[in-house]
Amino acid sequence: MNRIEVQAEAEPLPAWSDAAKRFMLRVLEQLHRDNWDLSVLFCGDAYIRSLNDRFRQQDEPTDVLSFALGESISEAGECRYLPGDIIISLETLAENARYFKVPPDEELRRLLIHGMLHLDGWDHPTNGEHEPMLQLQEQLLVELADERILPCGEQLP
Repeated sequence: MNRIEVQAEAEPLPAWSDAAKRFMLRVLEQLHRDNWDLSVLFCGDAYIRSLNDRFRQQDEPTDVLSFALGESISEAGECRYLPGDIIISLETLAENARYFKVPPDEELRRLLIHGMLHLDGWDHPTNGEHEPMLQLQEQLLVELADERILPCGEQLP
C-alpha cells in the first residue's frame, strides 16, 4: 500500500489536496510501485526560488523540484520505500498553464507525474520530446486523462 502526504508552505492546504493524493496513487499503480511513502509540498515562487538557489544554484523560481532520498525502512515488519519529496510552485504552475495554453489541472497532473518519475530514477538531459522520461510522462498523462484534481473551472493564482 502506497502512502502520500500533502503539505503546503505559507498557504493553507489546498482544498483539492485529497484529489492530488488519489491521482498520485493512480500514477504509482500505473508504474507498478508499492509500499512508497511519498510527500509533496505546494508552495509559492518565493519558497521554491530559495530551494532552487540553495540546492541548484539557480536564483529563480521553477515549477517543480524533486529531492530524492531513495531509502528503504522496515516498519512493523513491512519494507517501506522513501523515494523523497516533490515541491511544486502553484504560481509557476499557473504561469506554465497560461504559457502552454493547457488547463491548470493538466499542468498540475503533468508536474506531479514529472516529480514522481524523477524520484523513480528517471532523468532527462534535455526537454526534447524524444526523451524517454518525457515520453513516459505524456503517456501517463494520456492514460490518466479522466482523473481530475482541480474542481471544474478552478484557477490557480
